[in-house]
Amino acid sequence: MRAREKPTTGTPARFVAMVVLNQFEPECNYASAILGKLLHKTYQKQRATDLVFGTVRNRIAIDMVIAKFGDCPVERIPAKLLNIIRIGEYELIYSPATPEYSIVNEAVQNARAEGAGKKQTGFVNAVLRQTNRHISNRQIPLSQANAGRTLPQTPLTGCEFDTDILPEPQASPTSYFSKAFSLPKWLVDNWLSEFGAERTKKICFASNRRPSIYLRPNTLKTTAAQLSEKFRRENIDFEILADKTMLKIKSPQAVTQLPGFAEGLFSVQDITASQAVKALKPASDWTILDLCAAPGVKTTQLAELTNDSAKIIATDIDSDRLERVKENTARLGINSVRIVAYENLQKVSAEVGRFDAVLLDVPCSNTGVLAKRIEARYRITPKAKQKLIKIQNELLKAAATMIKPEGRIAYSTCSIEATENSKIIRDFLLENRNFELESELLSLPSAEEFDHDGGYAAVIRKKTDTK
Repeated sequence: MRAREKPTTGTPARFVAMVVLNQFEPECNYASAILGKLLHKTYQKQRATDLVFGTVRNRIAIDMVIAKFGDCPVERIPAKLLNIIRIGEYELIYSPATPEYSIVNEAVQNARAEGAGKKQTGFVNAVLRQTNRHISNRQIPLSQANAGRTLPQTPLTGCEFDTDILPEPQASPTSYFSKAFSLPKWLVDNWLSEFGAERTKKICFASNRRPSIYLRPNTLKTTAAQLSEKFRRENIDFEILADKTMLKIKSPQAVTQLPGFAEGLFSVQDITASQAVKALKPASDWTILDLCAAPGVKTTQLAELTNDSAKIIATDIDSDRLERVKENTARLGINSVRIVAYENLQKVSAEVGRFDAVLLDVPCSNTGVLAKRIEARYRITPKAKQKLIKIQNELLKAAATMIKPEGRIAYSTCSIEATENSKIIRDFLLENRNFELESELLSLPSAEEFDHDGGYAAVIRKKTDTK
C-alpha cells in the first residue's frame, strides 16, 4: 500500500476513550454516539474506537480482573479513575502488541489530567502494575493455555495469568463463558441449551470480535469487479468474497473517506444482513413495503435487486431514523423508493392496494450482533425480550393483512434466539393456515476469516385460494 502521512497533533486516543466512557451509561445512551461527537479531536481515530468498543465489550471480565488484583471492589473506585483503569486493563489483556510501560504511564497522565491527586494517581499506577505482574503471558495459544487462568482474545489466543481467574469450563460452562466473554448468564445458558458448548464458544468469540467492514456494491452504478479495480488503483486493502458479491475492507479508515462513497458506489452491509432480501427474490414489477426501513440498507438493496424499477414504499416508526433512508437513497441515486411517514402508511396503503411483498426487519434483542451493538449485552433481559416478542408478533400480523394472494413476507432479525425467530414463524403459521413457509435460514455469528454477524431470515407466502 502507498504510505500515507499521519497527523500527530490532537488529543491522544486514550484520553478521548476516557472522556467517552465517563459519559457512557450502558442502560441510557450509546458509546458510538458519544464517540462520534469526539472522534474528530484525535489523530488516532481507529485506536480510539477500538479502545472504547473493546473496553465496553469486555467490561465484566475487566472489572473482575480489577477487583482481583486491585484488591478493591470496582464500586468503590471513583468513576473518573475507574474508566482510566479499565482502558489500561483492556490494553494489557487484549492488545498484547502495545508496550506495558506506555499503557501504565499514559493512564497515570490521564488521571492527573482529570485532577487526581498523588494518592489517586498512585492507585491507578498500582492496580495496572499489579495486574501486569500477574500476567504470565500476554498472548499465548489457547491450545497451550490453562483455561481457568486465561482470558480469551481470539479463537486462537488468550492472555494467561499466574493464578486462577475463571471457573473451570467443563464444570461450570455457563459461569465460565459469562465471565470470560462478559455476557449475561441467562443468555449463555440459553445458547448452551440450544446450541451446545462448542457452538456456544464460537458464538462468544464472534460476539466479542473486532467486526470487519463489508461493502455491497451498488449494482445500479457498478459491479464488484469494477469497485475492486477502483480500490486497487487507490491502494485500498481489501478482499473479495468467493461469490463476488461483497468486499471486505482491511484498510483502517473511515468508510466515508473510501473512494466511491460520495458517488454512491456502495453501501456498508454485513454478510448475514444481506440474506433476507436475497431470500425474498424481489421482482422488478412488484410493489413492496419495507415496514421497518430505517436506516435503509435493506431498502436500497431491494431497489438494486429490482433494477430500481419496483415500487417500494419505505416507512419506520422512528421519524428521525427514517431521514437516513432518504439520505441513503439519495447518495446511491435510487428513484424507486417512496418514503412515507409512519402515520401516513394506512392512507398510502389504501392508495397502493395490497403488496406483492413486505420486508419485515423487526426490532429484536440484537443477540446476533453483540460485537457491533456493544451496549446490547447490558440492556437485554428476559423481560425486555418478551416485550420485543410481542412487538414482533404484532408486526407480523399487521404485515399479513397487507399482502396479495401469492404475496410474500420476508421476516428477519439480527437475533439468534429461537423465541424471536422460528417460534414466531411456527406460531404464526399454525394460526394462519393461508400462509406457508417458503424458506428459512438461521446464521450464527462467526469470528472466522470472513467474519459475520448472526441473524435469521424466513420467507412466508400467502396461498392463492385466499381472499
